Amino acid sequence: MKYLIAGLGNIGQEYRHTRHNIGFDVVDAFVAKHNSSFDNDRLAEVAECKWKGKTFIVIKPTTYMNLSGRAVKYWMDKEKIALENLLVIMDELALPLDVLRLRPGGSDAGHNGLKSIQESLGTNQYPRLRFGIGNDYAKGRQADFVLGKWKPTEVAVVQQKINACCDIIESFAGIGLARTMNEYNKMTFPL
Repeated sequence: MKYLIAGLGNIGQEYRHTRHNIGFDVVDAFVAKHNSSFDNDRLAEVAECKWKGKTFIVIKPTTYMNLSGRAVKYWMDKEKIALENLLVIMDELALPLDVLRLRPGGSDAGHNGLKSIQESLGTNQYPRLRFGIGNDYAKGRQADFVLGKWKPTEVAVVQQKINACCDIIESFAGIGLARTMNEYNKMTFPL
């Protein structure tokens, strides 16, 4: 069984460890946990991890967020990965910081990475893991907030959630989407 795990973010030093790049941070942690590493390849940094007979192709698109779909589609086709074995990990303004949500599909909710993936795949019915970043910003400051770094008081919960995301990726491959949703979607993480 082969899975494509796509962490969304933007390449470049100025974007490292910002809220919008949490997808990159999650897949970095997952790949490190499985003693693998990323190499530059077509449209993405790519790593391969093996776990309990399953193979994970893990990508960080190098297309920038707004063109994430190009990388996702390319690697799905190249590795012959079924749509239901794709998991996209991204930041979510509409969820509070103490929450993660695994979903089987749905609207892009204005997220440019998801919009691009939907356009490339021709469907919005693919699994995604939404990492709540909250919406604690002044009117008109959304871009600054999303592209900003975590506050010192948020770092501990973010790390806890990154660790939980690594478990969710394994669970998604191990027991399936529905059971993983039941197990993790009701969890909250102490702030």
